[in-house]
Amino acid sequence: MREDTRTRIQQIALELFIEKGYEATSLREISEQLGVTKAALYYHFKTKDDIVLSLIEERVAELDRLLEWAKSRPKDAHTRRELVERYADQLYTGRHSTVMHFLERNQTSLRGHPTTRGIKERMIALVEQLSEPDEPHAVRLRRAMALFTLHAGLFLAENRELSAQERQAAALEVALDLVER
Repeated sequence: MREDTRTRIQQIALELFIEKGYEATSLREISEQLGVTKAALYYHFKTKDDIVLSLIEERVAELDRLLEWAKSRPKDAHTRRELVERYADQLYTGRHSTVMHFLERNQTSLRGHPTTRGIKERMIALVEQLSEPDEPHAVRLRRAMALFTLHAGLFLAENRELSAQERQAAALEVALDLVER
């Protein structure tokens, strides 16, 4: 039951942070939206930063699992392709796409926020798994752009006529083209 409440708090907070902005959302608004007292909310999270930290920790844990998998595999074309596919699945499913929307829409408020450094470090490590250090810079850059193409698919293709699966498929097609060259 505790996890259910925690998950509900995170979900409502994410929705409000995306809709109103991180700075403009108060713990009072989150508790009101949930229909609980601020004291009940404080039991799970003392501050908005605690909520953000919990969301980022989940994202970092997912990225760590992906990195662990990638490091256990040979750096070859098959692994690169599967790494991009696995990253796309993470990014487009579950709460991770919502967390990424939150981060994207609140960049100014979160610039330099200690919790976002973990994601940046993991992204750099993922990019390193896509290439060998001695490969030409253009090859390394193309492979790095494959991951960021998946992000672009989330944010630039928010066309109401496309489903999430269609956006993922289009972004993945471009990302795989970049990583396989």
